[in-house]
Amino acid sequence: MGSDPVATAEALIRARASAFSEWCATIFEHAEPAWREYRSAAWYVARLREEGFTVEEGSGGMPTAFCARWQSPAGDGPVIGFYAEYDAVPGNCQAARPERAPRDGLGFGAAGHTDPHSALGIGALAGALATKAAMTEHRIPGGIQITGEPAEKLRGSKPLHAAKGYYDGLTAMLSFHPFYMLPLCNTVRWDTQCGAAYAFVYRFRCDTPQVWGAIDGAPIPQSHSDIRAPGANDALLLMLQSGRTLRDSFLPHRGGWSVSEAILSAGQATADNLPAQATDLQYMLRMPDLAMAEAFSKRLDTLAEHAAAMSGCTVQKVWVSKSRPGITNHVMAEVVWRAFQAVGPPDWTEAARDQARAVQAACGLPVDTGDPLIAECVSLIDPREAEAVLRQDLPPAQINSTSDDYTDMTWHCPTARFYVARPALRGGPYPPWAMNALGGIPALIDPTVTTAARVLARSALELLCDPERRAAAWREFETRRAEAGALPPLADYDPPIALPWPEYVETVRGRHWHIPY
Repeated sequence: MGSDPVATAEALIRARASAFSEWCATIFEHAEPAWREYRSAAWYVARLREEGFTVEEGSGGMPTAFCARWQSPAGDGPVIGFYAEYDAVPGNCQAARPERAPRDGLGFGAAGHTDPHSALGIGALAGALATKAAMTEHRIPGGIQITGEPAEKLRGSKPLHAAKGYYDGLTAMLSFHPFYMLPLCNTVRWDTQCGAAYAFVYRFRCDTPQVWGAIDGAPIPQSHSDIRAPGANDALLLMLQSGRTLRDSFLPHRGGWSVSEAILSAGQATADNLPAQATDLQYMLRMPDLAMAEAFSKRLDTLAEHAAAMSGCTVQKVWVSKSRPGITNHVMAEVVWRAFQAVGPPDWTEAARDQARAVQAACGLPVDTGDPLIAECVSLIDPREAEAVLRQDLPPAQINSTSDDYTDMTWHCPTARFYVARPALRGGPYPPWAMNALGGIPALIDPTVTTAARVLARSALELLCDPERRAAAWREFETRRAEAGALPPLADYDPPIALPWPEYVETVRGRHWHIPY
């Protein structure tokens, strides 16, 4: 298969390219949302077992997570970590076609891949399989671990995996993501890693409406003339508006942060005067540091208590994520950057570009007769140059920015985070479906998967075969972790799998999108 490990890995990627394309399309079609990725997780578990991995299903107490391990026949040695994500986003159902259309049998409100995690997971799997082939062929000792990471959009699984020790014992972790913001395209993160993230759900319940405003000798229960508690809908509205006022108060505090809300359940629809019994409001805080996340979270807790009291409700806070900010590793970044330079950016065919032009036309925007993809898709940017551009919009004292839960891995082993271009169109602005479609059309997304696999395999093989490089990465890791305070895992909660997350259900009518109560 080749005269050296890299050649063997490259040969494997070429030989199985059509399979990787089919696998990516499969996960794109599954498009299952956070904590409900049943088919996707089952697919990975079966595939990895067929490839010779030992797989633990439901790792960390999460039904749609897994941990797969493989040991080289050459014996013990360094263990390189890879991971797959596969959750999709409700309200983004899109077919892998150059037109706005939901996937067969579904409406636009169902989940769809936006980043796309379908390419992320298959790119990582392909890179791991190429590394495995080279280790087997060339008798390289060591091992590979692949974790299945559900609910990334909620920063869900990695803090829990970290708290339960799944990243302990790894020699290094390689973190790939399709690019989602400039200048981080075809490059490696250098100094500014992603920041902290807190996610939680406030559950408002109006279980005893009769005691709110109660008057001795009041009319019969359920009387239309009785005093009624405002109820859970009012609690949610009070909380939503008060939280936005709080967000405005924090705006000058620090750069590069955001607060997002989502209403998980409601809908006790009635024309009567009965108060709504239950609502669930989720918050996602993406913060530069934990101190700011703690401060904002505590203020929200106070608002939730007051909103509940004003509306005759109780409130329960259910944690979804506590994710630490990331720490960098220049040795690891250099390893991946060397691999990236050797591989180059993704290479799209003219047929693929025709598909991109078809999307432009379907959006009613000018069609590029030249290259319809932005220049950043087909070029590399040095990590130091990308860092300089990234820092232009951040206060000098701010260490971290934006959010992604790969950061929890950076506290357990040397980690590199890199971004491979996914197809992005010139011009615009484009509707969201266009970017989602580009992430599913095989001719357009396959080059992203292939490029990621090649970079991952080269990086892993350098780490496996170069003990001095590994030692240097660990020295830097231990120094930076100590300087950052050696934060332990923060996940002191159970996986929030019992919350009413949107999901698919099977009925006599077939497979349908469902928002549970």
